[in-house]
Formats: sequence, C-alpha cells, structure tokens
Amino acid sequence: MTRLSEGPQQGSPFNRTAQHDAKRAAILSQAAQLFNSKGSRATTLRDIAESLGLTKTSLYYYVKTKEELIFQCYLATLDHHLQSMAEIERRCASPLERARQFFLLQFENWLAAQENRGPHYAALLEIASLQGAQRDEVEARYIDMFKHLRGYLRDGIAAGEIRHCETSAATRAILGSVDWVFFWLHSLPRSSVPEVAAQAWDIIAHGLRSGEDIYQPAPLAISSSPEPYIQGFDRDEQNRQKQQAFYKTGTWFFNKKGFTGTSLDEIAEQLNVSKGAFYYHIRNKEDLLFNCYTYSLDINEEIHAQAVQLQGNGLHKIDQVCRKIFHAQNSDRGPLIRYSTITALPMPRRKQILARTEASNRRFGDFIREGISDGSIRDIDPFIAQQLITGAINASMDIKLWRRVDDLDAVAIDYFDLFFNGLAPRKGRA
Repeated sequence: MTRLSEGPQQGSPFNRTAQHDAKRAAILSQAAQLFNSKGSRATTLRDIAESLGLTKTSLYYYVKTKEELIFQCYLATLDHHLQSMAEIERRCASPLERARQFFLLQFENWLAAQENRGPHYAALLEIASLQGAQRDEVEARYIDMFKHLRGYLRDGIAAGEIRHCETSAATRAILGSVDWVFFWLHSLPRSSVPEVAAQAWDIIAHGLRSGEDIYQPAPLAISSSPEPYIQGFDRDEQNRQKQQAFYKTGTWFFNKKGFTGTSLDEIAEQLNVSKGAFYYHIRNKEDLLFNCYTYSLDINEEIHAQAVQLQGNGLHKIDQVCRKIFHAQNSDRGPLIRYSTITALPMPRRKQILARTEASNRRFGDFIREGISDGSIRDIDPFIAQQLITGAINASMDIKLWRRVDDLDAVAIDYFDLFFNGLAPRKGRA
C-alpha cells in the first residue's frame, strides 16, 4: 500500500498554514497600498478590513494595532529587498550588474503591484515613528540592505567596473532616488515604466555630464544675510523670528520622530517657552507640519530663483542648486523637512504642498534642458533626471547618520557626484 505524505501539500486548499500565510500577505499588501496612498495617519484598521471584505474582529486575528501593522509592512518590504538581493547575488557575479538589477527591480515592484501581478510594498516613510524594539529591528534590516548595496559599489571599484567614488554617499543617493519612485511613477503610462527604469539607470551609470572627462564643481558661493536689527517694539519681526524657530525645531522633530511620534509639548520644552506662548503661534500639530513644509519650500524656491541669475551652463546651475539645498539642510538655516511625513497632511493641504514641490522640481528640468542645449549635459530625459535628483536631495537630510561630516561642501560634492559623473569609469580618472 502506498503511504501518503504526512499532511496536506503546500498548494493544497486544506493546508492551514499556507492559507494563513496567504491571508496575512493579502492584509500586508492592502495595508501597504492604503498607507502609501492615504498615509498611515488617515488609514484606519476598519478601512483595511472593509477593503478586504473582513470585519475588524477578523482582522484582529492577524494584527492587534495599526502600529503593529505598520511594523509588519516595513518588515515585509525590507525582507523582500534582502531576499531579492540574495537572489541577485546568486545569479550575477558582476558588482555593477548587481547594483543595476537591484535598482531596476524597484520599478518592477511598483509596476507589478499596479498591475496586480504582485503585492504592494510599503514605502518606508515613517520608520521614525516606530518605537523601541520595533524601530531597532526595522533599522537593522535597513542597514543590512544599505551595506549590501554599498558592498556592490566597493566590489565594483576593486574590480574596475565602477569608478572611484565615496561609496556611503553614493549608496544613500541611489536609495534616495529609488525611494522617490513612489511619488512620481504614477504620473506616467504604465507601459512606459520599463523604458523609464532603463533611462533612469543610464543616468545613474553615466551621469548628466556630456563628454568623457570628470565634472569638476566650481566653488560654492553661500550668501549669508545678517539677522535683521530688531527695534524694541517691532513685534512683527519678533513674531517672524519666533515662528521661524518653531518651524526649524518642529522640522527637526518631525524628521527624527515622524508625525505620530512628535509632541508639541516636547517642542515647547526644547525651545524653553511656555505652552501658552507656543500655542499663541501654533494652533495644532497639523498646522505646524504644514508650516514646516512651507518654510522648507520657501528656501528651495529662493535657491532656484538665485540659480536662474547665475552665469554658466546648465550643469553648473544644477550643481549649485543641489549643494546650496544640501547646505541649507545641514546648516543653521535648516533642517528642511523630509517628505516622509507628507501623508500626515490632509489631502487638500498635501496637494497644495505637492503642487509647489512639483513646480520647484520643474526648475531642475529647466536647468537640465538648458544644459542639453548648451552641451554641458547629455541628451537625457529631463523629467526622469529631475525626479532622481529630487529623491536624492530628500534622502540627503539624514546624511550624518551614514558618514562623518567635517566639511559640509565636500560631503555635498561627494553626494551629488553620482549624478554628474555616474558610476561607470570615465576617461582621465578611474
């Protein structure tokens, strides 16, 4: 008599473990889709349950709180990235090809989710809002992913496939670029995504710079305006400076702790002001976040407007803008807000901020088109290039976590070098 194997097979409808895992994966995918589109603040467990045809009681069987669900979504995203890297490393011996495959996979993941060929993966927007052991575990896996990608670059330099570059800065710039995919791919036809991904990688591999020599940045001119003299009864100027202090301190907390983890009382204590004085200027946390975005956009728009007046070619203007924003972010003028908290704003305010952001980003596209016209920039797609650079600028706001910063402009040059000169070797320098 033939003996049956013990228990139902993996694909069997009677395999309870497989069914449980499939249901859990569906919950994580649906939650990720809602978190990505609506934001975790606006998404409730009831929203997730109803979108799957479940009751809240049924959902509680798999997850107890929204915070736990965010944590599980982030683990699923990072586990997928790490498993993908392991598979890429098994298939590809070339370090540069490994980096390329990982980069392109981020576009394919997004497209597969939109076409219902694969699950949605949560954009890692609110790691800062996680607490204790959950945050530690997510950050540890993120660091593991970072080290894998940085290892590809280091191995590529050793093998002569990649030119010499500061690998921690280049890795952070690449990850920032692909993290930003979440914000702009939806504006393009899905059928174009594979070609867009290939063009995006071409920019990462070969840079903006036309010709075969290395781009050498010009000195950066930072104009520091002296603080205005405040007459004793000039209350408008006093209030302006107080509000600016609130925005800068609020931005620091939002960047570090996320929207949920930020406390207005803690900000007031940090500024050494009474709660009454604080709430005289700031109505609530949502208003503060909105004004933090407005403050950062004011600075960005000012820098772009200054670049329009610069002498020199389009590539020079892109370089100056990138480094000046980097300087503003990491100097006393900053920090500037990270877009990891954008989904915490209600949709009307979010659209208002994103409209200003897109208008600012289009300035990059204008400078790129100018560079193509004057011959300083290769014939590339300006829209794709401006999105890659914008994503990297957003990610540069935590560069101090990844490398030591002694000379701010030297670090900025290292960071944006990827976009000007690319990863592939150029003549004149390896």
